[in-house]
Amino acid sequence: MQLSKAILTSVKKDPAMSVPAGAQLELPEKVLQFGTGVLLRGLPDYFIDKANKQNTFNGRVVVVKSTDTGGADAFDTQDGLYTICVRGLEDGKQVNEYIVNSAISRVLSAREQWEQILEVARSPELEVVISNTTELGIVMSNDKVTDAPPASFPGKLLTVLYERFKAFNGTEESGLVIIPTELIIDNGRQLKDIVIRLAEQNGLDAAFISWISSANHFCSSLVDRIVPGKLAGEDLEQTREWLGYRDDLMIMSEVFRLWAIEAADPRVQKVLSFAQVDPGVVIAPDIERFRELKLRLLNGTHTLSCGLAYLAGFETVKEAMADPDFEAFVARLSKDELATAVVSSQITYEEACKFADSVIERFKNPFLDHKWLSISFAYTSKMLMRDVPLIRSFYGKEQAGPSAIALGFAAYLLFMKSRQEGNQYVGTANGRDYVLNDDKAGILAQKWTAHPAVNELVDAVLADTGLWNEDLTRIPGFAGEVKKQLQFLTESGAKAALKNI
Repeated sequence: MQLSKAILTSVKKDPAMSVPAGAQLELPEKVLQFGTGVLLRGLPDYFIDKANKQNTFNGRVVVVKSTDTGGADAFDTQDGLYTICVRGLEDGKQVNEYIVNSAISRVLSAREQWEQILEVARSPELEVVISNTTELGIVMSNDKVTDAPPASFPGKLLTVLYERFKAFNGTEESGLVIIPTELIIDNGRQLKDIVIRLAEQNGLDAAFISWISSANHFCSSLVDRIVPGKLAGEDLEQTREWLGYRDDLMIMSEVFRLWAIEAADPRVQKVLSFAQVDPGVVIAPDIERFRELKLRLLNGTHTLSCGLAYLAGFETVKEAMADPDFEAFVARLSKDELATAVVSSQITYEEACKFADSVIERFKNPFLDHKWLSISFAYTSKMLMRDVPLIRSFYGKEQAGPSAIALGFAAYLLFMKSRQEGNQYVGTANGRDYVLNDDKAGILAQKWTAHPAVNELVDAVLADTGLWNEDLTRIPGFAGEVKKQLQFLTESGAKAALKNI
């Protein structure tokens, strides 16, 4: 049988299952969501559904999709219902939950059902707008409010706001809480600036433009949850058999979840009442510390680990974390070194260590096949953005002796040793070739050719201000330690280096 409202009473009763009650299927439409992607369904819609089941938020989501399938799709067939399989580790225990999510009331096509979307804009029950239209979605355009629909997301949002302004005569109470989740810094501020510029470009009246700023809350936000999407193969078949129904919208997500929303106004807290039911939703006047923790302790650990892991023969993160030496390396790197480097007036060492512990659990998730080669994409740029500030901070605190940071950087250098084959740069590890997906691969290959001796190579790379925007040889102790680690790596191999550190 196919998942739909009609079969909910037949869904198996099990502690691992969460199924909506009938009343939750009739809740008012409080949210307009631009995007049908798995991240939105696995994070914001997850929180909204959880709150609805606890009688807290009591509102559903109207989803706007930009692409059309040419008729009834799975959302129509399944009455907007879909299953989230939450799998992973939390506090050292394995989690395996199945949630029938009823947050979505309907999905509307921007191209075919624009007037219905504008009806939602004019609804007194609407309170929140959420978006995830990729980083390229928040851009300036030449859209007009008379377009049906405007091409860009900011153009669509401007039209929604204009319709609402006219419907409620510009009252302060009719303003919305608008939360973009696109992965750009200050996404709320950037979206607001573009919407106002578009309004001015359209020649709309000053009262409306003032209302955009005064009555609406554009909240920057940060999202963090791995949502791989659909199950596949044997896993899909086994899950379907256990559930007892077919679900063409079923997705899987990890346990960890974070939605940090930047807001200080009490009205935002009141409207976003779903934040009360899960510590994964954080509403704070400043979310920079959450961005810093994610960038440095999650992304930074990934970057300083991936070359070493691949050179040691590990294909996936979970495979590497099953190795005691590699797990010890990640723990030392993230908790003993990066956590100390990230401490600031906003972030305590204890808070950094707690986040590092969550990172280690996420790395060990047995249900995720996260490949190290994928993590190595744009390796040099990621090292610059994520880790160079931490290297400077860590070694600036009179660090002495071997460090996991230096080993991770040395492994990056060895991983980037390659030869050119056509338009590609190819490295070799453990008797197998791999392709470097890094726009700086040619520069590193040339440096290895010009400086085959380890000491010279390290100095040449670290001193290249074109790569790092500064001379990293000036960081006290760092170059010398990288030289020692790279020498050991080339002579004894990555697995021996893991034991040695």
